[in-house]
Amino acid sequence: MTSLLSPEIVTADSLTERCDSCNAAARVEIALASGGSLAFCGHHANKHAERLASLASKVTVEEGFEWAGQSHPA
Repeated sequence: MTSLLSPEIVTADSLTERCDSCNAAARVEIALASGGSLAFCGHHANKHAERLASLASKVTVEEGFEWAGQSHPA
């Protein structure tokens, strides 16, 4: 089920995970509403921002990174 609410978005000083798509340093970590989590580099996080925002219960964004999903309408 997809939530109609926007995910909680928090900022962290830095992230230690690697991108699940290309193994670059993660800039965004996504806690999925269905359980589990994913991490993405800036490129992949912004490329898939709309879909990720619709699946997430919580999003952690690295300080200084502009994630396209932050402007995603509820």
